[in-house]
Amino acid sequence: MRKIKASDITDKVRDLCISAAYDLEEDVAAALKAACVREASPLGKEVLGQIVENFEIARRESLPMCQDTGIAVFFVEVGREVELDGSLEDAINEGVRRGYRDGYLRKSVCHPLKRVNTGDNTPAIIHTSIVEGDRLRIKIAPKGAGGENMSRLKMLKPAEGVPGIKKFVVESISEAGGNPCPPIVVGVGIGGSFEKCAMLAKKALLRPVGSANQDAELDALEKELLDMVNGLGIGPMGFGGTTTALAVHIETYPCHIASLPVALNIQCHADRHKEAVI
Repeated sequence: MRKIKASDITDKVRDLCISAAYDLEEDVAAALKAACVREASPLGKEVLGQIVENFEIARRESLPMCQDTGIAVFFVEVGREVELDGSLEDAINEGVRRGYRDGYLRKSVCHPLKRVNTGDNTPAIIHTSIVEGDRLRIKIAPKGAGGENMSRLKMLKPAEGVPGIKKFVVESISEAGGNPCPPIVVGVGIGGSFEKCAMLAKKALLRPVGSANQDAELDALEKELLDMVNGLGIGPMGFGGTTTALAVHIETYPCHIASLPVALNIQCHADRHKEAVI
């Protein structure tokens, strides 16, 4: 067994919270720059140019790239041979607490009914899985409300199949319009159950933007959906253009023979994600 201190997890999470807010990952940065070059609309091109300038200033000046620094969402892989000297959840929440304080990040978490702010952006949303090995892999994806609020879930009839999935995805994004601050990244979860497909959709957003799906059939569906979404003409920040989405990523899981759950999780152009291994 390999022992990992809870304090080391806290320190790492603190740093991840800050770097995710300040420093856009290169896969997203490259996708936005490429979109700026190929965008057909002059106004859309100008908006994309401002988005690129914004994240470059954030990186250079160590400032949040968006005022909505999000609710902290984590996917954590814990090796079977890892032994912790404390609570994983407590260690992560303490890291979020320190990161949002030290990074001067907006604290956006509140009681769902009373709407009273918790004051430190905790508790975080933590998804944990057990894997082989003696390492701890922490992935953070701060999620702002603009994209999250436009996310959708629907229990389709199995007979609706792929055409029904396409219809649901495209109609949902059309209804969202400029609200999720496009160009967006679209995570789609298909299968599992009511809650499983939602987690799959969110997990899909962690894949490098535009990377190929290892399943050839899903890869083709992703490309088709991306073309359909960009054909809507919503464009950067909803001002019209050929770039409504940078990518569509799909994750699937076996489901009950009588159901076809589909979830859509939308991420704004500030597609913040970081990871670290301890």
